[in-house]
Amino acid sequence: MATVTIPATGQTLTDQAEIAAVLAPMGIWHERWDVEGRIGPEADAEQILAAYAPEIERLKREGNYVTADVINVTPDTPGLETMLARFDKEHTHSEDEVRFTVRGGGVFWIHPEGDGPVVAIEVGAGDLINVPAGTKHWFHLCDDRTIRCIRLFQETSGWTPEYIDEGLHSEHPPVCWGPRYLGGDSVRGTSDPIDSPVKL
Repeated sequence: MATVTIPATGQTLTDQAEIAAVLAPMGIWHERWDVEGRIGPEADAEQILAAYAPEIERLKREGNYVTADVINVTPDTPGLETMLARFDKEHTHSEDEVRFTVRGGGVFWIHPEGDGPVVAIEVGAGDLINVPAGTKHWFHLCDDRTIRCIRLFQETSGWTPEYIDEGLHSEHPPVCWGPRYLGGDSVRGTSDPIDSPVKL
C-alpha cells in the first residue's frame, strides 16, 4: 500500500481516497493491482507481462504506450550505484513515467509546479503510479535496495532524464516509511538486473 508524506507539514497519508485527492492536482494517479496469487515469486519477465496483459493493454490504450519491460534491481545488481545516481537527482522526462511494483519498493519525490510542497510517495508491491511528463521528481530505493516493476513507455527508445540545476533532492535524504522504515521484513528479489524490453 502506498504511503504519501509531505515533509514540510509532517503529514502522512495511507488512505486511498486521501492519497488520490493529494496527487490528482499534480496529474498523478495511483492504482492497486493484486500481486499475491497473480504471479509466483520466481516469475520471469515474460510471465509477469503475460499475467498483467489486460492492465497493460488498458494503459496502452489510455496513454498511448507502445513498450513495456520489467526491471529488476537488487543489492547484487552490477553497477547499482551508477544506475541509482541517474534517478536520485531532481529531473524531468519528456514522456510519462509509469511503474507497477511487483516486489520491493522505493520513494518517488515530487516537486510540484508553483508553491506546493515536495511530496514523497512510497510505493511497494501492488502499487501502480505515473509521473506525468515534465514533472520535477527524483527516486530513492528503500533500504533493502530491491525493486522489481513493470515499466511502460510512449517511445520505444524510452526516456532520458533532464536534470534540474540546484534541485531540491539535496534537501531530502533517502528514507522509507511503512513496515520497512519500522523494521518490518522485506522481500529480496533475484539478481537479474533489467529484462529486455518487450514491444506491445
